[in-house]
Amino acid sequence: MKGRGTGSKENAKAAKYVENELKKYKLQPMGTDGFRQEFVAKVRRVAVPDSLRKTQNIIGFLDNDAEFTIVIGAHFDHLGLGKQGSSKDDHPEGKIHNGADDNASGVAGLLELARYFSENNSKEPYNFLFIAFGAEELGLLGSKHFVNNPTLPLNKISFMCNMDMIGRYNPDRGVGIGGYGTSSQWPEVFKPVKSGIKFFTDAAGSGGSDHGSFYAKRIPVLFFHTGGHDDYHKPTDDVEKINFKAEAGILNIEIQIIESAMKLPKLSFTEVKN
Repeated sequence: MKGRGTGSKENAKAAKYVENELKKYKLQPMGTDGFRQEFVAKVRRVAVPDSLRKTQNIIGFLDNDAEFTIVIGAHFDHLGLGKQGSSKDDHPEGKIHNGADDNASGVAGLLELARYFSENNSKEPYNFLFIAFGAEELGLLGSKHFVNNPTLPLNKISFMCNMDMIGRYNPDRGVGIGGYGTSSQWPEVFKPVKSGIKFFTDAAGSGGSDHGSFYAKRIPVLFFHTGGHDDYHKPTDDVEKINFKAEAGILNIEIQIIESAMKLPKLSFTEVKN
């Protein structure tokens, strides 16, 4: 998809792919036009003639007739052909930045969780809102647009889980789970979680990905992330380097956390003090 740059026809194709997958799992459309919530993104880091670009979030709803909803998100855009800024390559222009880890890995996780919760023959005590965000690489623009123009009341959201770069698991480091300080209930939620995948927690709720937009609206968040690497924002972030088995293990951790959290009432928000 030529790096899924915001505003490109390949980015639109990727959005359509995600939409078709959510339809396949019989989720309800929860955008402003079917599954789509369209908005205009602005390229700010570099000067380009087409700085205003139309894009969209893709939003599907799993209705369990519950009062409150859990949001699961991941961004589907990347750096395209290296002409929109943020590349770490010395001469990025014209080079395809595939973004296999950043963030095809997170979108794969989003779709797998949509499949799991829609096909597990269980009616959970919470609804689910699955959001594939556009224009994250231009400054979290898709998630900011959603929280400022929500298609579901923000006060009905218990918490938000964000996956951004979960494909490069390093067993020496483990997978980081941020946002642990954003609700006083997270320690209780995490108690029953068991996994052969190593993980650690971090208190911070803000940070450089889409969960930060929800945290800014005083919603508890979690952020799943396998860490930086030498291919970050370079044309070398390719699918051959993704650890699929470990990613499946990370999703299993996330499922355990979500299922544990659903045993509790709506989570309360805690501001993280620096």
